[in-house]
Amino acid sequence: MTKRPFFTLLKPGFNYDLVESNPEEPESIPLPDNLILLLNEPINSAKKSLIKKGDTVKKGEKLCLYDESTEYTISPVAGSISSIDIFLDDSGNTSTYLVIKKDQKETTDTITYDLKDDITSADQYLRTLPGKPPLKILATNDNKINTIVITCIDTDLLTTTSQYVASKFSNEIKEGAQILKKLTGIPKICIAVPEESNIKEKFDTMQVFETSIRYPSNFPALILKDHLNIMLSAGQAPEDVGVCFITAEAAASMAIAYKTKTAGFEKHLTVIGKQGDKHRVTATVGTSLGKIFKALDIHISNEDRIVIGCPMQGIATYTLNHPVQSDMNTILIQDKESIHQISDSACINCGKCVQICPANVPVNILVRYLEADKYEEAADKYDLESCIECGLCAYVCISKIPLYQYIKLGKHELSAFRDSSVELETANE
Repeated sequence: MTKRPFFTLLKPGFNYDLVESNPEEPESIPLPDNLILLLNEPINSAKKSLIKKGDTVKKGEKLCLYDESTEYTISPVAGSISSIDIFLDDSGNTSTYLVIKKDQKETTDTITYDLKDDITSADQYLRTLPGKPPLKILATNDNKINTIVITCIDTDLLTTTSQYVASKFSNEIKEGAQILKKLTGIPKICIAVPEESNIKEKFDTMQVFETSIRYPSNFPALILKDHLNIMLSAGQAPEDVGVCFITAEAAASMAIAYKTKTAGFEKHLTVIGKQGDKHRVTATVGTSLGKIFKALDIHISNEDRIVIGCPMQGIATYTLNHPVQSDMNTILIQDKESIHQISDSACINCGKCVQICPANVPVNILVRYLEADKYEEAADKYDLESCIECGLCAYVCISKIPLYQYIKLGKHELSAFRDSSVELETANE
């Protein structure tokens, strides 16, 4: 497999936004009557489910589909399950969504957890905390993690959610770092903060990486290269080289959870309106996006685009009922009149995508193989798995080819093909 260095012939022309020196407090979105929770496991009609429509749940209750399930969600409210159905994500993966109808007589009582000082205990209850801590990765014995990087940075443009959390909850983040060290035994815990910000001053007792404000310097692959002198090979994830990334919000949520022995549910978000106006909000995990827009007096018209994430990496959703999730940082609304249409025009070989690629992937040739569904050849010959998914190639494409989407789909299909091949080999043994 081809391995190419991380460098670029043409510097990207985008800078990350920096959080204000004295940021305002976020607006709190009212708790809705119904919350939508996503459970990363498909419904299997052949199995006896542990939960069903009409069941009552307590605030903080852990919900699993089956006895042998390893995936779970946590109810943010006391109430009853009013609906259970399938959910398809943007890659076509099937999971389950639950609608929890809030008990109007709900008390403030929350289930407490018997959290012990080991990573298995944390993984058992705290995976769904705001920021979505990677506890499953840390609890897996196969991963020889030796370094944790807490990211007080935002990977995409326009948003400052992670920076805001870092500036407001620095003490909790430092406590979370100590808890992670105790739970995992991993001695090296670092903090990544943006250069030119005052966040670094809040973490003077920790090893700090100051990342460039030039996009896409905040991506894990580039942090590994620039600050830890580690080069990811094609197809590798950070945990494959012993490094685990965790967001500032996840670290803070861990500290609060261990202090209260309960799960947290309030997620910090940046909402970007049609005119570029920004709103900083907190919303309960499971709140529909439509409820947030209503509270902010943002009107959504037919054919407006709702993007979960930001312009370079975001994924469009086509329903106002999409829920806030624990790893969601930004919501972007695009007016239908300002949406640039994608094209089926042929590549003109201008080379702009190759020049701007931080991983030096030959995107102009790669996309031809992806269009032809030749995913293995795309990986073996033209570095499909070296792409860090920054989206710069799609932004500069003169032909308006949706390169970023082609690459994400290609990686998904390649992974599915490999999984099916392994299953077939196992069945034939």
